[in-house]
Amino acid sequence: MPHDASNTSANHSNAKGLNVTVLVSIGRHPLTARTRRADQDARAVEMALTLESASVSLLHAGQQDSENEEAIRGYLGMGIDSIDLIEQRPQADVIPVLAKALRTSAPQLVLTGTRAETGEASGVTPYLLAEALGWPIITGLAAVEKIEQGVATVLQALPRGKRRRLRIRLPAIATVDSSAPPARQSAFGPAKRGELDLHQEPSAIDDPLGTWHIQPARKRPKRLKIVKSSSARDRFKAAAAKAEGGSGQTLTDVTPEQGAEAIFKLLKEEGVLR
Repeated sequence: MPHDASNTSANHSNAKGLNVTVLVSIGRHPLTARTRRADQDARAVEMALTLESASVSLLHAGQQDSENEEAIRGYLGMGIDSIDLIEQRPQADVIPVLAKALRTSAPQLVLTGTRAETGEASGVTPYLLAEALGWPIITGLAAVEKIEQGVATVLQALPRGKRRRLRIRLPAIATVDSSAPPARQSAFGPAKRGELDLHQEPSAIDDPLGTWHIQPARKRPKRLKIVKSSSARDRFKAAAAKAEGGSGQTLTDVTPEQGAEAIFKLLKEEGVLR
């Protein structure tokens, strides 16, 4: 895929006749642990809705219960009339049913978040789907610039706010992360009026997953620097000492011109300015 660097904003072109499917999952609030729409998946839905004249459909494979349904309806509240829900048993491998559904609907573009917020959250689902379908995949999608003649021109997010323009042939799968524009708020009325189209499919149980013990992640304690010394006085002195600073520079009592020159030099060293 040819690419060239760019830091410009995305200008959407006419995507008439484009069929876009967004794979959505169940999210979990980082503080309250309550189920909700997943942030990255919601950004993927927002990106799909901004494509002019595109036909957008949502697809979810999982269990249907009151808790999950409330989270799924969060996507419907963004202005979607219905969502296809493929019912699967717990600990099921959803790759086969998702690949089958995508082969049947044949969308040109499939959007999804980088990783789920519940379950394994390994982030490999888009890659496994791309392998099963034989489609190309692009990660870190920030914006879709234009789609014409079966080729999509997109912006890929890079570290430190940089962007890279890529051209990818459709059909393709793209993962959307936190660099994409935030999702609109979910409206209560449309969320309740939206329909869940249920589909019954056999579940392929993931046997290795059934042997895992899954628990909420905890913040790891910070490791202390091991001090090797013969005396207790030296060990206490090393433990109480402040951490050494990096290569930064503190400027005091300088003129605006000197401060601007130092900032300009730093930006050039970091590669922000060329």
